[in-house]
Amino acid sequence: MTRYGPQFGPDITFLGVDPVDLDDATSLAAADVVVVGAPFDGGTSHRPGTRFGPQAIRQTDYLPHDGSRPHLALRVDALQDIRVVDAGDVEMPPGEIERSLGALEQAVYAVASAGAIPLILGGDHSIALPDATGVARHHGFGKVSMIHFDAHADTGDIEFGSLYGHGQPMRRLIESGALRGDRFLQMGLRGYWPGPETLGWMAEQNMRSYEMTEIGKRGLEACLDEAFEIALDECDAVFLSVDIDVCDPGHAPGTGTPEPGGLSSRQLLDAVRRICRELPVAGIDVVEVSPPYDHAEITAFLANRVCLEALSGLAARKHGISHDPAGPLLEGR
Repeated sequence: MTRYGPQFGPDITFLGVDPVDLDDATSLAAADVVVVGAPFDGGTSHRPGTRFGPQAIRQTDYLPHDGSRPHLALRVDALQDIRVVDAGDVEMPPGEIERSLGALEQAVYAVASAGAIPLILGGDHSIALPDATGVARHHGFGKVSMIHFDAHADTGDIEFGSLYGHGQPMRRLIESGALRGDRFLQMGLRGYWPGPETLGWMAEQNMRSYEMTEIGKRGLEACLDEAFEIALDECDAVFLSVDIDVCDPGHAPGTGTPEPGGLSSRQLLDAVRRICRELPVAGIDVVEVSPPYDHAEITAFLANRVCLEALSGLAARKHGISHDPAGPLLEGR
């Protein structure tokens, strides 16, 4: 499984980190996190363009691509304090969804089985099926919980005559046994889909969905507190899946299925950092960034920062930093 490099655009790595070949077992074993691009939007039901998401997430930044990003609050440098490398894009041919998802699952499994955390850049949310399955193949089916940020539940059954698409990966993960329905935590749901039949299926699986109405009433922190307890019950690891449309379209306009009334970018960044700092995260994906619909790169910047907050949280966890320091910045690390 040699390094494919770029499927679309120039061969750049995430903010200048070192490239890696997935066949290089020694380099994979030395990595803490391996970035994997999943440039696929063949599962999209509405506006396409997320195949260009990985390239945008990797490159959108006003700072030098020098492999260093000191975090002001945590006093860590995620790209220096942990070993982050970039495996490039998985070859995912447009129009061949089963072949594409299969290739991605193998890439993610290669990373996870080497002892590293895969950080997958999407791509539409159909890629969550191979992403979480690849991680579960290593940690054990039923041993990985899911924290899923999204406006939509993605628990549809058959859409457009297919079992695979960006509205169905969570159902497929539960049906396959890779993940348990009662260890599936969804954050930020809202809007007008899915309907009663699908909601009934979700209830049968004992899924826990924190809709925006509940988050607004109770507060995101309280909802996360509860979700963390569920996620760690009888599970050894957590998969974090972030659909950028969990944020209000004012904060993330460049996405395929925008839904008004979501989280702010600040809420999402804080939550992702906290999850990666406090929980045994074994895999992450960031999906549904569609550059053709983005304005002034607002969404790409946010997705880039979601990745950096996740990496900073992982670095803080490795170094035993359990909270965000509140002191003056000039005190140093």
